[in-house]
Amino acid sequence: MHARTTLVFHHYTAINQLIRFNPIAKFSPLSTAMASSIVLPSISLATKSLRSSSCLGYKNEIRMAPRLNLEKSRVFMSVAVGSEAVVVDDALFKDYTPSSAFLFPGQGAQTVGMGVEAQKVPAAAELYKRANDILGFDLLDICVNGPKEKLDSTVLSQPAIYVTSLAAVEVLRARDGGQQIIDSVDVTCGLSLGEYTALAFAEAFSFEDGLKLVKLRGEAMQDAANAAKSAMVSIIGLDSAKVQLLCDAANEEVDEANKVQIANFLCTGNYAVSGGLKGIEAVEAKAKSFKARMTVRLAVAGAFHTGFMEPAVSRLEAVLASTVIRPPRIPVISNVDAQPHADPDTIKKILARQVTSPVQWETTVKTLLSKGLKKSYELGPGKVIAGIVKRMDKSAEIENIGA
Repeated sequence: MHARTTLVFHHYTAINQLIRFNPIAKFSPLSTAMASSIVLPSISLATKSLRSSSCLGYKNEIRMAPRLNLEKSRVFMSVAVGSEAVVVDDALFKDYTPSSAFLFPGQGAQTVGMGVEAQKVPAAAELYKRANDILGFDLLDICVNGPKEKLDSTVLSQPAIYVTSLAAVEVLRARDGGQQIIDSVDVTCGLSLGEYTALAFAEAFSFEDGLKLVKLRGEAMQDAANAAKSAMVSIIGLDSAKVQLLCDAANEEVDEANKVQIANFLCTGNYAVSGGLKGIEAVEAKAKSFKARMTVRLAVAGAFHTGFMEPAVSRLEAVLASTVIRPPRIPVISNVDAQPHADPDTIKKILARQVTSPVQWETTVKTLLSKGLKKSYELGPGKVIAGIVKRMDKSAEIENIGA
């Protein structure tokens, strides 16, 4: 094979590994720019690449996020015989300016009866059918009929919320003006589990691959929870500093295995604490003396977003390593550091860390609002996210799209 032919072959092999989309779909300027530069020893080869918008079954062409600096969107590829290395600038979306956002809910948003509206929209209903093939059971039946105890289990609620939230996107698409709303979205994020939904919407991975990840995530988190007695509780009416003091006071009374910490920074007056069962009980007992309005024990399997979930990390790392993840087409804000990331390897590391790291939702929403976000949409079951956004800014414009 001649030198030039070899270079072109490796270039397209690397590009194909990066995108792997339906070759008949339409493609965007963003993806062209992201794959337009290749750096080799003393040789520079530029070409165009293709990227499809079909990974969720969407028919729309991917559109470039407004004001995105394409100069930062170069993908550099070093080519060696028999192998290709792809490095993406992780700071691609660092200077994003949000105007319209999709926000996706996390575990706890599930409710018996969700998914009914989706059956009126063929594209939304189809997602449940595709999910059944991966999950091996009738997801829609559990969503619609329950029972609640079954739907609330970690292994079922996470896939159910993921699918229902993406079905809500299709419900929105089917209504008048829905496609225009979808096309206008230039940033997305999700609460804990919802980050996977956001990444699927942003086409970092396919609907099917995302569901496989979520299925494994739910199973791994359930197994980790079963390994130790732990729990979560919401503290209502205190700021984060006082909740931390409450945790410190509780930790003075329990052993290391029962320590607690803030796990979900939701908004001022609403923080979730995770930890050992005795530590959680100590938090509940002391909450009133710290002037908390109330405590609410959460219906989850265990101490999510703490070290109690460490056994789940290696399992997530293994499945993430074999999952094709691409640079998102729009910024997706991470729960771990409240920042958007573009490099697939970085995204994989963050998703593995997410289950043991506190959720930085308060910082995420504050940043979006401070950057000038004009309107947001909560897609999926429940209205928890809308309530949080409104609590942080009463004038914020947010619409709920259910399925």
